[in-house]
Amino acid sequence: MTIKVLLADDQALLRSAFRVLVDSEADMEVVGEASDGAQAYELARATVPDVVLMDIRMPGTDGLAATRLISEDPQLSGVRVVILTTFEVDDYVVRALRAGAGGFLGKGAEPDELIAAIRIAAAGEALLSPAATKGLIAKFLAQGEDTPAPGDHSDDARRLATLTGREREVLVHVAGGLSNDEIGARLQVSPLTVKTHVNRAMAKLGARDRAQLVVTAYETGLVRPRVQ
Repeated sequence: MTIKVLLADDQALLRSAFRVLVDSEADMEVVGEASDGAQAYELARATVPDVVLMDIRMPGTDGLAATRLISEDPQLSGVRVVILTTFEVDDYVVRALRAGAGGFLGKGAEPDELIAAIRIAAAGEALLSPAATKGLIAKFLAQGEDTPAPGDHSDDARRLATLTGREREVLVHVAGGLSNDEIGARLQVSPLTVKTHVNRAMAKLGARDRAQLVVTAYETGLVRPRVQ
Protein backbone atom coordinates (compact mmCIF):
# COMPACT_ATOMS: atom_id res chain seq x y z
CA MET A 1 0.00 0.00 0.00
CA THR A 2 1.39 3.37 -1.06
CA ILE A 3 1.15 6.25 1.42
CA LYS A 4 -0.11 9.34 -0.40
CA VAL A 5 1.46 12.57 0.83
CA LEU A 6 0.42 16.16 0.18
CA LEU A 7 3.01 18.91 0.77
CA ALA A 8 1.87 22.37 1.88
CA ASP A 9 4.56 25.00 2.32
CA ASP A 10 5.07 28.44 0.82
CA GLN A 11 8.78 27.76 0.24
CA ALA A 12 9.22 26.02 -3.13
CA LEU A 13 12.76 24.90 -2.29
CA LEU A 14 11.60 23.18 0.87
CA ARG A 15 8.73 21.48 -0.95
CA SER A 16 11.18 20.19 -3.57
CA ALA A 17 13.44 18.77 -0.88
CA PHE A 18 10.50 17.05 0.80
CA ARG A 19 9.30 15.66 -2.52
CA VAL A 20 12.69 14.11 -3.32
CA LEU A 21 12.84 12.58 0.16
CA VAL A 22 9.28 11.21 0.16
CA ASP A 23 9.37 9.92 -3.43
CA SER A 24 12.62 8.07 -2.68
CA GLU A 25 10.64 5.74 -0.40
CA ALA A 26 9.16 2.70 -2.15
CA ASP A 27 5.92 2.90 -0.17
CA MET A 28 5.32 6.66 -0.45
CA GLU A 29 4.23 9.07 -3.16
CA VAL A 30 3.78 12.85 -3.25
CA VAL A 31 0.36 13.49 -4.79
CA GLY A 32 0.43 17.28 -4.73
CA GLU A 33 2.14 20.48 -3.65
CA ALA A 34 0.44 23.57 -2.25
CA SER A 35 1.88 26.99 -1.55
CA ASP A 36 -0.91 28.16 0.76
CA GLY A 37 -3.70 26.78 2.91
CA ALA A 38 -6.52 27.32 0.44
CA GLN A 39 -4.67 25.37 -2.24
CA ALA A 40 -3.82 22.67 0.31
CA TYR A 41 -7.49 22.16 1.08
CA GLU A 42 -8.45 22.08 -2.60
CA LEU A 43 -5.73 19.54 -3.37
CA ALA A 44 -6.69 17.46 -0.32
CA ARG A 45 -10.23 17.19 -1.67
CA ALA A 46 -8.94 16.34 -5.15
CA THR A 47 -6.34 13.74 -4.11
CA VAL A 48 -7.53 12.54 -0.65
CA PRO A 49 -4.00 11.97 0.68
CA ASP A 50 -3.18 9.83 3.69
CA VAL A 51 -0.97 12.52 5.20
CA VAL A 52 -0.64 16.27 4.73
CA LEU A 53 2.64 17.88 5.75
CA MET A 54 1.36 21.35 6.59
CA ASP A 55 3.42 24.46 7.19
CA ILE A 56 1.69 26.42 9.95
CA ARG A 57 2.60 29.88 8.66
CA MET A 58 1.71 30.60 5.04
CA PRO A 59 0.41 33.73 3.29
CA GLY A 60 -3.31 34.08 2.71
CA THR A 61 -5.06 31.05 4.18
CA ASP A 62 -2.58 29.72 6.72
CA GLY A 63 -1.97 26.17 7.86
CA LEU A 64 -4.24 26.56 10.86
CA ALA A 65 -7.28 27.46 8.76
CA ALA A 66 -6.47 24.73 6.23
CA THR A 67 -6.15 22.15 9.01
CA ARG A 68 -9.57 23.09 10.34
CA LEU A 69 -11.12 22.86 6.86
CA ILE A 70 -9.64 19.40 6.33
CA SER A 71 -10.59 18.06 9.76
CA GLU A 72 -14.17 19.32 9.45
CA ASP A 73 -14.71 17.87 5.95
CA PRO A 74 -16.46 14.46 6.18
CA GLN A 75 -14.90 13.41 2.87
CA LEU A 76 -11.44 13.86 4.41
CA SER A 77 -12.04 12.05 7.69
CA GLY A 78 -9.15 9.67 7.01
CA VAL A 79 -6.63 12.42 6.21
CA ARG A 80 -3.99 13.07 8.88
CA VAL A 81 -2.38 16.50 9.13
CA VAL A 82 1.16 16.82 10.47
CA ILE A 83 2.13 20.39 11.26
CA LEU A 84 5.59 21.52 10.18
CA THR A 85 6.93 24.33 12.30
CA THR A 86 10.17 26.08 13.11
CA PHE A 87 9.22 26.03 16.76
CA GLU A 88 7.90 22.68 17.93
CA VAL A 89 5.82 24.12 20.74
CA ASP A 90 4.04 27.42 20.20
CA ASP A 91 0.55 28.88 20.23
CA TYR A 92 0.00 28.08 16.56
CA VAL A 93 0.72 24.40 17.17
CA VAL A 94 -1.72 24.37 20.07
CA ARG A 95 -4.43 25.92 17.93
CA ALA A 96 -3.66 23.49 15.11
CA LEU A 97 -4.09 20.49 17.40
CA ARG A 98 -7.41 21.89 18.55
CA ALA A 99 -8.34 22.37 14.89
CA GLY A 100 -7.73 18.67 14.21
CA ALA A 101 -4.04 18.19 13.46
CA GLY A 102 -2.67 14.79 14.43
CA GLY A 103 0.74 15.98 15.52
CA PHE A 104 3.65 18.21 14.70
CA LEU A 105 7.25 18.04 13.60
CA GLY A 106 10.05 20.59 13.71
CA LYS A 107 11.42 21.70 10.35
CA GLY A 108 14.87 20.88 11.64
CA ALA A 109 14.02 17.19 11.96
CA GLU A 110 16.33 14.65 10.35
CA PRO A 111 15.16 13.00 7.09
CA ASP A 112 14.57 9.65 8.77
CA GLU A 113 12.46 11.40 11.42
CA LEU A 114 10.29 12.95 8.72
CA ILE A 115 9.77 9.61 7.00
CA ALA A 116 8.98 7.95 10.31
CA ALA A 117 6.52 10.74 11.11
CA ILE A 118 4.65 10.16 7.86
CA ARG A 119 4.36 6.44 8.57
CA ILE A 120 3.18 7.07 12.14
CA ALA A 121 0.54 9.53 10.97
CA ALA A 122 -0.61 7.27 8.13
CA ALA A 123 -1.08 4.45 10.65
CA GLY A 124 -3.48 6.67 12.58
CA GLU A 125 -1.20 7.25 15.54
CA ALA A 126 -0.54 10.68 16.99
CA LEU A 127 2.81 12.24 16.26
CA LEU A 128 3.31 13.45 19.81
CA SER A 129 6.37 12.13 21.60
CA PRO A 130 6.29 12.13 25.42
CA ALA A 131 8.74 15.03 25.51
CA ALA A 132 6.78 17.02 22.93
CA THR A 133 3.49 16.33 24.68
CA LYS A 134 4.83 17.53 28.01
CA GLY A 135 6.30 20.61 26.36
CA LEU A 136 3.00 21.31 24.66
CA ILE A 137 1.10 20.96 27.92
CA ALA A 138 3.53 23.24 29.73
CA LYS A 139 3.27 25.84 26.97
CA PHE A 140 -0.45 26.37 26.66
CA LEU A 141 -2.26 24.59 29.43
CA ALA A 142 -0.27 26.18 32.24
CA GLN A 143 -1.67 29.48 31.00
CA GLY A 144 -4.89 28.38 32.62
CA GLU A 145 -7.43 30.62 30.93
CA ASP A 146 -8.49 28.04 28.36
CA THR A 147 -8.59 25.11 30.78
CA PRO A 148 -11.93 24.59 32.52
CA ALA A 149 -12.24 23.55 36.11
CA PRO A 150 -13.09 19.91 36.89
CA GLY A 151 -16.81 19.38 36.53
CA ASP A 152 -17.12 21.77 33.61
CA HIS A 153 -20.41 21.12 31.78
CA SER A 154 -19.15 21.34 28.22
CA ASP A 155 -20.08 18.73 25.63
CA ASP A 156 -16.66 17.13 26.01
CA ALA A 157 -17.06 16.93 29.78
CA ARG A 158 -20.41 15.23 29.39
CA ARG A 159 -18.90 12.76 26.95
CA LEU A 160 -16.24 11.95 29.53
CA ALA A 161 -19.00 10.51 31.67
CA THR A 162 -19.48 7.79 29.03
CA LEU A 163 -15.97 6.44 29.62
CA THR A 164 -15.38 3.47 31.88
CA GLY A 165 -13.07 3.87 34.85
CA ARG A 166 -10.28 2.07 33.01
CA GLU A 167 -10.74 4.19 29.88
CA ARG A 168 -10.47 7.36 31.96
CA GLU A 169 -7.35 5.99 33.62
CA VAL A 170 -5.79 5.22 30.24
CA LEU A 171 -6.77 8.68 28.98
CA VAL A 172 -4.93 10.30 31.90
CA HIS A 173 -1.77 8.42 30.94
CA VAL A 174 -2.20 9.30 27.26
CA ALA A 175 -2.42 12.97 28.27
CA GLY A 176 0.84 12.50 30.14
CA GLY A 177 2.56 11.53 26.90
CA LEU A 178 2.98 7.82 27.64
CA SER A 179 3.08 5.22 24.88
CA ASN A 180 0.84 2.15 24.86
CA ASP A 181 3.77 0.04 26.04
CA GLU A 182 4.47 2.39 28.94
CA ILE A 183 0.80 2.56 29.92
CA GLY A 184 0.55 -1.22 29.77
CA ALA A 185 3.54 -1.59 32.08
CA ARG A 186 2.01 0.79 34.61
CA LEU A 187 -1.41 -0.83 34.53
CA GLN A 188 -0.02 -4.36 34.18
CA VAL A 189 -1.96 -5.09 31.01
CA SER A 190 -0.84 -5.74 27.44
CA PRO A 191 -0.20 -2.90 24.97
CA LEU A 192 -2.97 -4.39 22.81
CA THR A 193 -5.43 -4.00 25.69
CA VAL A 194 -4.30 -0.40 26.13
CA LYS A 195 -4.81 0.23 22.41
CA THR A 196 -8.36 -1.16 22.71
CA HIS A 197 -9.12 1.24 25.56
CA VAL A 198 -7.60 4.14 23.60
CA ASN A 199 -9.67 3.33 20.52
CA ARG A 200 -12.87 3.08 22.57
CA ALA A 201 -12.13 6.40 24.26
CA MET A 202 -11.53 8.00 20.85
CA ALA A 203 -14.86 6.68 19.57
CA LYS A 204 -16.81 7.87 22.61
CA LEU A 205 -15.18 11.31 22.64
CA GLY A 206 -15.30 11.82 18.88
CA ALA A 207 -11.53 12.23 18.75
CA ARG A 208 -9.77 11.82 15.41
CA ASP A 209 -6.62 10.46 16.99
CA ARG A 210 -4.43 10.34 20.06
CA ALA A 211 -3.51 14.01 19.82
CA GLN A 212 -7.16 14.97 20.14
CA LEU A 213 -7.43 12.81 23.25
CA VAL A 214 -4.63 14.82 24.85
CA VAL A 215 -6.39 18.09 24.07
CA THR A 216 -9.75 16.77 25.33
CA ALA A 217 -8.27 15.46 28.57
CA TYR A 218 -6.94 18.90 29.45
CA GLU A 219 -9.71 21.05 28.04
CA THR A 220 -12.35 19.14 30.02
CA GLY A 221 -10.35 19.33 33.23
CA LEU A 222 -9.84 15.55 33.53
CA VAL A 223 -6.13 16.30 33.81
CA ARG A 224 -4.85 19.54 35.27
CA PRO A 225 -1.57 21.19 34.22
CA ARG A 226 1.14 21.42 36.80
CA VAL A 227 2.23 24.99 37.40
CA GLN A 228 5.97 25.06 37.78
